[in-house]
Amino acid sequence: MQRITITIEDDLLAEIDAAAEARGYQNRSEIIRDLARAGLQQNAEDAVPSGQCVAALVYVYDHAARDLSKRLVQSFHGHHDLSLATLHVHLDDDSCMEVTALKGASSEVRHFADHIIAERGVRYGRVVMIPTASEKKPKARKHGHHHD
Repeated sequence: MQRITITIEDDLLAEIDAAAEARGYQNRSEIIRDLARAGLQQNAEDAVPSGQCVAALVYVYDHAARDLSKRLVQSFHGHHDLSLATLHVHLDDDSCMEVTALKGASSEVRHFADHIIAERGVRYGRVVMIPTASEKKPKARKHGHHHD
């Protein structure tokens, strides 16, 4: 194990200390190691994989934002080949959450998800991409139907 010295702003250190106390960490080193591991894992997940994937796009938006619903519908219609299904949830008077299942080329899915998240009025967005094997040969099905 290595000992290092880092410089952290007071506000950030206060947040780290509060999180450490809330989670029961014995010292700063333990929580900083866990936060570093989580950050590295997130960084790896955020890297654009190549090939085919399935993905879950989750975003919260202001349903009253000017023309946002119309822009979102147009975007999804323009990318109907990527979008499988969407769940729409009313959170409160101003906010809606949508969870959309996507499938396609990883670069296209990432580009589309980034476009949706970047729309004015979208308050939060996240995409989780899962690589799929695109070159598998179909297996014989015992249950009478197949999955594309």
